[in-house]
Amino acid sequence: MHPECRCLAAGIVSTVCGRTNFQGKIYGGQMASSERWPWQASLLFHGSHICGAVLIDKNWVAGAAHCFQRSHNPNDYKIRLGYTKLSSPTEYSRQMSVYKLIVHKDYDKYYRQGSDIVLMQLESPVEYSSHILPACVPDKNVKLPREKACWASGWGHLREDEILPLPDDLYEVELILMDNDVCKSFFPPPESSSSRKYYIYDDMVCAADFSMTKSICSGDSGGPLVCLLNGSWYLVGLTSWSAPCENPLTSPSVFARVSYFDNWIKEHKKASPDPKPHGSDPNPQGPNRPPHHPRPPGVRKPWNSNKGQGIAIKPMICTVLLSSWVLLLQLS
Repeated sequence: MHPECRCLAAGIVSTVCGRTNFQGKIYGGQMASSERWPWQASLLFHGSHICGAVLIDKNWVAGAAHCFQRSHNPNDYKIRLGYTKLSSPTEYSRQMSVYKLIVHKDYDKYYRQGSDIVLMQLESPVEYSSHILPACVPDKNVKLPREKACWASGWGHLREDEILPLPDDLYEVELILMDNDVCKSFFPPPESSSSRKYYIYDDMVCAADFSMTKSICSGDSGGPLVCLLNGSWYLVGLTSWSAPCENPLTSPSVFARVSYFDNWIKEHKKASPDPKPHGSDPNPQGPNRPPHHPRPPGVRKPWNSNKGQGIAIKPMICTVLLSSWVLLLQLS
């Protein structure tokens, strides 16, 4: 075996991936500190944050397909890495150009939010640091312990029932993995295979705070759900959809199950050679350093629109009345 690789279950992963100084010991939702989630990326559309994303190696970033309904032109997007505060780049922060977009061909084709995954090939490889490292991609045969505690993160809204700007600081929350059969009990089964109701399928994974007070929210879509396994953090899910993140929460958060797409990810990476170097984004703040742009003010948008944004991570105090009403968390 190559000295830089090791085995986990049926898969082989690089020792570079999934490394951070955080060992999962913090309780509750809160702002994330620097170096906590070095794979966390911000997806920019024409200069504004719209979704999260996840670095999976030096050339590739994964995200949610529904974030790209406005455009499939790579030139419309940028990726920011090495941030915890979006308005305050540091010496470790980088802004990367997108060379190629690969939206899953079956996204939303057979059922609502099915195959909600996209790959983005960077125009040039990013240099790793303590603030920029990839998450490990789980093999399709990796089995996670039942009710495993995992973490989601993002710059999404802190709640839906207040008209506020998107947070500038990265937020994190601990969520517990939920068996799909249990998760299905929160949603009425579709009447037919052609139904457009939200439901839970094999390419999805659910996670929830058992007190039902924490959730993903608008602006977090495409961001990571990571779980600590044998000392490394694995990208178990990509933030996809949930019920409205307001009082009361009504159902678990739902993520695209990354292990389900293991072969799809490998095939597309193999079929896409690294682009020839073009140099980094030109700007006066140094190589790949992003120019500062103030964040736009918050505008209330319906969650069930058909254009891309996403979902947020935060602590919320609320009373729970379980129901089955679910809306897609996207920005129109």
